[in-house]
Amino acid sequence: MRYNRLMSKRYDQYCPVCHALGLVGERWALLVVRELLRGPKRYTDLLEGMPGVGTNVLAARLRELEEGGVVRKRKLPPPAASTVYELTEYGQELEEPLYALARWGARTLGPPAKGEELYPDWGLNAFAGLLDPDAARGVNETYSVELRDGSVHVDRGAASDADLDAEMSMETFYRLAGEELATRQALYDGLVELKKGKPATLDRFFGIFNFAPRPLVSA
Repeated sequence: MRYNRLMSKRYDQYCPVCHALGLVGERWALLVVRELLRGPKRYTDLLEGMPGVGTNVLAARLRELEEGGVVRKRKLPPPAASTVYELTEYGQELEEPLYALARWGARTLGPPAKGEELYPDWGLNAFAGLLDPDAARGVNETYSVELRDGSVHVDRGAASDADLDAEMSMETFYRLAGEELATRQALYDGLVELKKGKPATLDRFFGIFNFAPRPLVSA
């Protein structure tokens, strides 16, 4: 499978990294992919989810991603009859590379500063990106996540009868996920309100969802 090999020639190197950057390395391109990981979106939805992008820039990125086989455009049947953009199968394969990049960046990003906007979709992408599949192997559970006034409210299990109900600030969540703070210390310092469940359950939660680098798969 090959898409637009000419894109990588700007680097004058035969290199898969150069080719990948030719496909998704332009500014805003990976953010388009981030937005489409949750499913098809209209052009106006993409504009809303990417504050600061110009309409001409977004149109250019979408055109380039279509040419590269990463994104496709599709018209929904009536009564919607609107045009949406979605990831191709090839584009969907960017999910784990993008989440790995997000985990790497999160380790030095720090929690949001006062006044910085935190969009609801952050939580949807974050928990998929924070998942450690090895730690979660054999675990079948449901997590309900609520972002409320800058704080994260997390339940394990159905929200109505959760096994774990803990509330904390975004800063505390960030420090726990980044392994900068132990869950027991957070509980002792009153940074986490454990409404239901045991400290060990909270330990296990952040053992599964965290910023830690994932081990490389050995040959």
